[in-house]
Amino acid sequence: MAHLILASMSPYRRALLSRLGVAFTVEAPACDEDALKIVHADATPQQLAERLALAKAGSLRARFPDAVIIGSDQLAELDGTILGKPGTRAAALEQLQRLNGRRHRLITATAISTPDQVLTHTDITALHMRALSRAQCERYVEADRPLDCAGSYKLEAAGISLFARIDSADHSAITGLPLLAVTRMLAELGFTLP
Repeated sequence: MAHLILASMSPYRRALLSRLGVAFTVEAPACDEDALKIVHADATPQQLAERLALAKAGSLRARFPDAVIIGSDQLAELDGTILGKPGTRAAALEQLQRLNGRRHRLITATAISTPDQVLTHTDITALHMRALSRAQCERYVEADRPLDCAGSYKLEAAGISLFARIDSADHSAITGLPLLAVTRMLAELGFTLP
């Protein structure tokens, strides 16, 4: 079986892929995401997520020419505007106030690169946030510390309490890697699952 590599340093994606029971290693993607975001500034949020996933998977091809490489990218999008990882408590609170009582999308793009082909999948989840007070948002940020999460929430933790409704074909995509699609693609490539 081919060597499987997850081109991501995300602990969330690593934990998700581990659930499938396949052997894999983790490598940091060799691409500059910030530079790519500038190059693709005219792209829609979905196009940008897809291009970043492809870039991450492709960035390790020269180092690992025979491997199967998984790249993934996730963006939160509100009215066509990308909400990045907040990084600070103040930025997280600002994002939550923008999302407050509104619907937004979480776009999770995945690319699996082999020496011969690239398989892709994009999962789009619609999330409907409850109307929340500033105090509720502050308590949430203090509890979950979602500073490294697009949209400033962790649905796998207390962040679930922020939402009235979630429309998703694959709830694992919300955490960063759509396992239903990844399972299908890996099976197509000859991996034994489960």
